[in-house]
Amino acid sequence: MQIIKYPKKEVWSDIARRPALDMKFLERTVANILQDVKAHGDAALKHCSRHFDKVELDDFLVSEAEFAAAEARVAPELKEAINVAKANIEKFHRAQTEKPEIIETCEGVFCWRKSVAIERVGLYIPAGTAPLFSTVLMLAVPAKIAGCREIVLCSPPGTDGKVNDATLYAARVCGVTKVFKIGGAQAVGAMAYGTETVPRVYKIFGPGNQFVTEAKQQVSKFSVAIDMPAGPSEVAVLADATCVPAFVAADLLSQAEHGADSQVLLVTTDENVIAETLAEIEKQLAVLPRKEIAAKALENSKAILVENLETAIELTNEYAAEHLIIAAENSDEIAGKITNAGSVFIGNYSCESAGDYASGTNHTLPTNGCAKAFSGVSLDSFVKKITFQKLTAAGITNLGKTVELMAEAENLQAHKNAISIRLKNLNAEIRAKQAC
Repeated sequence: MQIIKYPKKEVWSDIARRPALDMKFLERTVANILQDVKAHGDAALKHCSRHFDKVELDDFLVSEAEFAAAEARVAPELKEAINVAKANIEKFHRAQTEKPEIIETCEGVFCWRKSVAIERVGLYIPAGTAPLFSTVLMLAVPAKIAGCREIVLCSPPGTDGKVNDATLYAARVCGVTKVFKIGGAQAVGAMAYGTETVPRVYKIFGPGNQFVTEAKQQVSKFSVAIDMPAGPSEVAVLADATCVPAFVAADLLSQAEHGADSQVLLVTTDENVIAETLAEIEKQLAVLPRKEIAAKALENSKAILVENLETAIELTNEYAAEHLIIAAENSDEIAGKITNAGSVFIGNYSCESAGDYASGTNHTLPTNGCAKAFSGVSLDSFVKKITFQKLTAAGITNLGKTVELMAEAENLQAHKNAISIRLKNLNAEIRAKQAC
């Protein structure tokens, strides 16, 4: 990790920069894959499977027999863990359900908003060196609670041509409709455009590498909605002298092991914290199975010493981490001052791994500084909000003059007439009744 002491604000933007591939290469490569999938459908997917996944597939759809075999291979203890996590995630997300509330804005004018499920959603579940079956829970559980009619899942196959067993088990218990053995940018293209076997969806969810993130952003310009920019994983730890360096090191490594393009950040007011944490990182890294990946990510990572807590908070907000751990005295008070983060973990015992798997919050979060404007996935992500209004005769009488004046001021005579013709009709009815 690079150690930076007392950086000036002028260089904070450089500190906050994430590692990235050459953008021209990335954009061009992804655009070519997407165009191929759009033009040639399943044939393009088969080519991509041979080229990227090194596997020959005749059928991408996971069969009932494959689901059954996968479930039989998943250990009972892991099934129980998945079920516990699912229950917690369900409890947290179900609490986000909103009931329509009818508001009478003025006499006779009623307005309300209703959540309606997105009918078809696509879930991307990363695999590669680490099959992230936990992401199935994070996406399929709120999709099911929201009432999405069709839940399509794509995940890269292994060299044996199969999707990870735990991923299939989680998909089945969470109510996923169809699972396809497709990964990378080509999976995003398949869900965005539809192919002979993969149905087109209306919104695509899920994290992934930079190719997947770029693919999501490209298809969102023309054909489908996406949850957010969600690329390589990252964590920031804001720590002071009251932290436990061994805990901090473990948290930093837990994100670093995601991938070589991940990034971790330590911001502290105490120089000893940096020294002790780096020593712990070296000790813990040595015994990690994914130490080579984590070590590569640490090359992109920084430990930053700042003057005081206020500066630490300000720098942390500038970084806008996907995950933020506050390992400091008065961590609750500090958390109240955080304005930019995907998800916040408060206190020495609130490790980010808990949120990754089973605390109940969602781990699909904005990365690369996008937490300044984007939220993580929630129940709201799987619905669209439709507004309704109903005007009675009294309502249009009360509101009519206001609308007429505003429409006329905008030179939109037809808008005014839509009100005026109704008011005229109402006045005629009133006169007719009076005449009787």
